[in-house]
Amino acid sequence: MSQALDQMEADELLRLLREHAYKEGTFKLASGRTSDFYIDIRRVALSSRGHWKLGGALLEAVHAMDGEAVAGVALGGCPLASAVSIICSYRYGREMPALYVRPKAKDHGTKKLVEAPYTYAKGEQKVVLVEDVITSGGSTIRALKTLEAEGHTCVGVVVVIDREEGGVVEVAKHISEVRSLFQRRHFVT
Repeated sequence: MSQALDQMEADELLRLLREHAYKEGTFKLASGRTSDFYIDIRRVALSSRGHWKLGGALLEAVHAMDGEAVAGVALGGCPLASAVSIICSYRYGREMPALYVRPKAKDHGTKKLVEAPYTYAKGEQKVVLVEDVITSGGSTIRALKTLEAEGHTCVGVVVVIDREEGGVVEVAKHISEVRSLFQRRHFVT
């Protein structure tokens, strides 16, 4: 749990995640690994209460990294980035642009890898990447490399849940600051 996250808020968010996102069974993960549990953050993030709670918790971690913009890894990180942006505007009355990082360029339109609003100044604002769950770190590392290649200045990564399977260590090889709100031990005993 992030130290910036109020204990009552953290307890409620963890309750929502345990109740609505955590599933036991046999699952194939994005990393290609098989797991006996799965945590689908979107089930909470796409609810109004979950959106609000996740946005607030992540915003505090983003602020602790001096983030001025927030980027979400498609698909799970996109609602998280939007939530952080909205909560920042509500709480502090200032813009925090939300960016979406695609795993590959679209084959139509502008073919962008990174979607950003008109309020975002590429390369001038410090970006914190948010991710729902991290296992091996592969999708997070690809997103960091995409942002960097596209001229964005990344200063950190915040993940909602670290599965504690080496992903945070791998991501830390690419960026100096990596934090998680919760870890595997909060779900699996």
